[in-house]
Amino acid sequence: MTTTIDTPLYIVKESPIHGRGVFAREDIAPGTRIIEYTGERISSDESARRQEAGGGPVNHTFFFSLADGSLIDGGSGGNDSRWINHACEPNCEAYEEDGKVFIYSLHHIEAGEELNYNYALIYEARHTPAIKRAFACYCGAPSCTGVMLAPKRRSRKAVQAAA
Repeated sequence: MTTTIDTPLYIVKESPIHGRGVFAREDIAPGTRIIEYTGERISSDESARRQEAGGGPVNHTFFFSLADGSLIDGGSGGNDSRWINHACEPNCEAYEEDGKVFIYSLHHIEAGEELNYNYALIYEARHTPAIKRAFACYCGAPSCTGVMLAPKRRSRKAVQAAA
C-alpha cells in the first residue's frame, strides 16, 4: 500500500497499552516524519491553571513542553498525535524544530505496530510510591521502568556522597 498525501501513515484505535493508540497503517521507514504534535500554545502558568481547573489527575494531560518554556496543549485543538502512547523501548521520537514538535520513526515500523515514544515526564516533586503509581507505565517492554517519569536528577551532594 502506498500512502498518498491525503492518507496519513497511521490510524487511531483502541490500544492494549492504554486507551487510544496510534498504529502504523503501513510499514514506515526509519527517520520518517509521521505527524506534527499540534494544539494550542500556552504558558506554564496557563497549563497549571488548566490542570487545576480540570480537576483531573496530574498524570493525564496532553501538554508537550517546548524549549522556550511554553507548552503545546494537545487537548485544545490538537490532532491524533495526542493519542501516541509512552513506551520504555520506543519506536518513535519527538523532535522540536522551529518551535514545532514532530514525531519521527526511530527504526523500521511494521504495519499494524503501535507507535510510541518515551515521554520522560519531568515531575519536580518527590517520586513517592503514590506518584509512581499515578505515572505507571504499561508498555510491557523487557526493560520497562514501570513509570513514564524521567529519572530524578541526583543533586551534586548526593553524587559526591555516593562517590
